[in-house]
Amino acid sequence: MPKLNFIQMLCVWALPLIFAITVHEAAHGWVASKLGDKTAKMLGRVTLNPLKHIDMIGTVLVPAVLLFFGGFIFGWAKPVPVDWRNLKNIRRDAALVAIAGPCSNLLMAIFWAGIAKLGTIFVHQGLQAAVFLIYVGMAGISINLMLGLLNLIPIPPLDGSRVVSALLSPRLAIQYENIQRYGFMILLVLIFTGVLTFILQPPYVLLQNLIYMVFSI
Repeated sequence: MPKLNFIQMLCVWALPLIFAITVHEAAHGWVASKLGDKTAKMLGRVTLNPLKHIDMIGTVLVPAVLLFFGGFIFGWAKPVPVDWRNLKNIRRDAALVAIAGPCSNLLMAIFWAGIAKLGTIFVHQGLQAAVFLIYVGMAGISINLMLGLLNLIPIPPLDGSRVVSALLSPRLAIQYENIQRYGFMILLVLIFTGVLTFILQPPYVLLQNLIYMVFSI
């Protein structure tokens, strides 16, 4: 397939990225509402409307800059508010609310694989939009796998840390969650030293190859 310039890449990656982050946040709010906390629902955050979730820096600026320089692409949306006190079993339910985000990204990766598969079918029929479907589908797989795996890393406040907290004793959980004040800095260090790529690449390649094999992309 032809190589894309930056503008074309931006068009291909924009839609999957926005919806990867949107669905991720909406999933947190939806599960929280099912487990007793209606905060996100009352604030209109249990929705697939991207405008309710977009953070101009984390959802637009940072990913665009990283895409331009060809580096590790990540982003974030406005966090969905959850009042943990409303949950029936705070420790267990907090972990379930957290894991809903990465699970939604896995489902989105499968959805985009379906789009890419449609593109491979239509390309043999000479449909002009087919190549775009393949590109955007493959971008959707990549973004959602990376976002899901990234959030499973147990560094507070990433989603994986909520699962770890639920498994620790209350005393240890409090000490562990204190790392949150340094969480973003730790993440940046891991990104710029290449350690994060080293950690994420094996499961990412495994899942990507599995999806490509299942869908024959």
